[in-house]
Amino acid sequence: MTKKSKPSQSVTERVIAAAEKLRDRVDQLEFGPNVQWVYNPLRYAWESHRQYLERYTSTTCNVLLLGMNPGPWGMAQTGVPFGEVNAVVNWLAIDAAVGKPSHEHPKRPIEGLSCKRSEVSGQRLWGLFQKRYETPEAFFEHHFVANYCPLVFMEESAKNLTPDKLPTVARKPLEEICDEHLLELIDALQPEWVIGVGGFAEDCAARVLTNRSVLESTIKTGRILHPSPASPAANRDWAGTATKQLVALGIWKK
Repeated sequence: MTKKSKPSQSVTERVIAAAEKLRDRVDQLEFGPNVQWVYNPLRYAWESHRQYLERYTSTTCNVLLLGMNPGPWGMAQTGVPFGEVNAVVNWLAIDAAVGKPSHEHPKRPIEGLSCKRSEVSGQRLWGLFQKRYETPEAFFEHHFVANYCPLVFMEESAKNLTPDKLPTVARKPLEEICDEHLLELIDALQPEWVIGVGGFAEDCAARVLTNRSVLESTIKTGRILHPSPASPAANRDWAGTATKQLVALGIWKK
């Protein structure tokens, strides 16, 4: 009697499995005495993140938009990349409960979907997609949004610390894990483009694809301006600039 092969995993199952592995592996890392405050939204906001993956990765995509890491008032609160609360609740219709990190900075409490602060980057990003596509289903038919690194880092003052500012000895092991996850995400979603939201994410995507020769010739990379209010250029019609960049790349039509 011939043994039946197991059915292949769906796109959603592959993406969820990759996220679970990423969640568990980064939890094992240590970042040194100067990086005491580290949040892992894939842990305490897992149900919200899982709901996002289940709802919006049913098929492959044309464009994978890649951010750097969670913002303190975005994904850190909601578990969704660039997760500005209003967009997550009222447009993406995410309603799963969010817990608390085990080591919470008193100046950066996690309030989940009830957080009153708004992440400007996420407000701009999801606001553009909502205006152009009206429904999440129309947007996610061709796009997906993810972050390269799932962790939030803070200094003792609670100031945000981006992954590129980590000490080399701590950054390298993190990069290895995040690179592997990005490849798994790309393998599952099969995008034609990986678009960095900012230069850091573009560089990460280019590095990962260059090291994966099978994909190097078939998947293109590019970038759009990061929507952070810390960028003067982003404060001058970010939506218009990002749209022009995506049109210039041939990804969007005018």
